[in-house]
Amino acid sequence: MTLDDLRVFVAVCRAGSLSAVARDLSCTQSAVSQHVRRLERETGTSLLERQPRGVVPTAAGRILCDAAADGIAGLDLALRRLGDFVNGASGSVRITTGGTTVRHFMAEAIVSFRRRFPKVSLEFRTETSSRGCFDTLLTGNLDLAWVTVGSPVRGIEQRPVIDLPWVLAVRSDDPLAARPRIEASDLTGIRLVRLPPNSTSGAHLDAVFAELGIRTGSDTSVADWDTALLLAELGLGHAVVPAVPDLATPGDGGPLRLIPIPALPPLSVGWAVRRWGALSPLARTFADTVAASCGKTLHTGGPDTASMSGNEAPGPQGSPDRG
Repeated sequence: MTLDDLRVFVAVCRAGSLSAVARDLSCTQSAVSQHVRRLERETGTSLLERQPRGVVPTAAGRILCDAAADGIAGLDLALRRLGDFVNGASGSVRITTGGTTVRHFMAEAIVSFRRRFPKVSLEFRTETSSRGCFDTLLTGNLDLAWVTVGSPVRGIEQRPVIDLPWVLAVRSDDPLAARPRIEASDLTGIRLVRLPPNSTSGAHLDAVFAELGIRTGSDTSVADWDTALLLAELGLGHAVVPAVPDLATPGDGGPLRLIPIPALPPLSVGWAVRRWGALSPLARTFADTVAASCGKTLHTGGPDTASMSGNEAPGPQGSPDRG
């Protein structure tokens, strides 16, 4: 068997389709099948099960796919690190993250990192959820993922950096706008702009609501926190969002108010990697720079929810873990 055989096999298992992998590789489906057949001859067992809508790995195929995926990712990472050693300070750092993360968590750190390492290439790949970031980290040639920290994920190490309190976004003419804080009971029955239930932050919020017995309605959903704020300003519902650093509300100082919800446990965000010990020096430095930047936001009181709500509000609590 060859490394190419294993790469193609892992791709087929994840895509569930020989033809899709053939399109991605710009080759024929027959060529893809040859890679799989060679592995089956080598292992002496069937690795794929053909189904009406594609293929799935057999029990033996899953064992080989998991082992091959781990090995290929480790080899790719080693080759990247070798390239960094050869190129010195002109290597690259590749990050996968959500669409609004760079603005809220990384803007200052990117400027600082660029000043220190002007020749290093920073590459960002946008995903719509932490789950997407995990998948990209596992399958792609990437260093870091900025995620909402949640349940353990096989093959991934998560490291919290900052805890974010929750706020309720309401229009200034809303009856709740004058409150200094929102209690859990105040949320029952209101119409919310819903975070995606398949996202880590959305699942976190749903679990907390269920535990506290909070029942809300929703006829509007969004893919990111900034859009939730915009829709709240437009009057399409209330939005419960984390108070991220550098939180810029639509029409700042205008019709939107952000009010703390102390009863909701904070949302933890931070880094995810395959193995911290295998990170290149440049990737580790970038991760540390972002964590330090978030720590500065933490110690200066975080996002100024007080000025936006017209009332005193606590900043985020927590401590960045820079390893």
